[in-house]
Amino acid sequence: MKVQMQVNGKSVNIEAPENTLLVQALREHLKLTGTHVGCDTAQCGACTVHVNGRAVKSCNMLLAQAQGSEVTTIEGMAQADGTMHPMQASFKECHGLQCGFCTPGMVMSAVDICKNYPNASAIEIRELLEGNLCRCTGYQNIVKAVQHGAAAMKA
Repeated sequence: MKVQMQVNGKSVNIEAPENTLLVQALREHLKLTGTHVGCDTAQCGACTVHVNGRAVKSCNMLLAQAQGSEVTTIEGMAQADGTMHPMQASFKECHGLQCGFCTPGMVMSAVDICKNYPNASAIEIRELLEGNLCRCTGYQNIVKAVQHGAAAMKA
């Protein structure tokens, strides 16, 4: 099966078996390894990417479902000159990470949250991040990073 889509602003064609997951195509065919595979069952959120502007868990989506879509991975969040996206910078500034395994998915989900709930409270952010698991931080600094990132995205 052949699939055409835009990934991080570039047109790509991927030829892969029909049962190929989007996360596999991104990591194995395009070598975009910032999208992590944690649980492989859509429970942890480490594989979160944006498809047509919405956060989705790429381990729960077939490559074929992305036909003609615009996909953005964590690698596509920074500007061309390497300047981090405001949410990436906020995770760094607010120490919203420890081991970093969950961070790409957290950042992708956080950006989606800020677009859809720009004035979310700390409690709401915790609820909205429910599908993203972190085993290191306790979430306090992640919530702080999302709030800081939301303010930076508005500026």
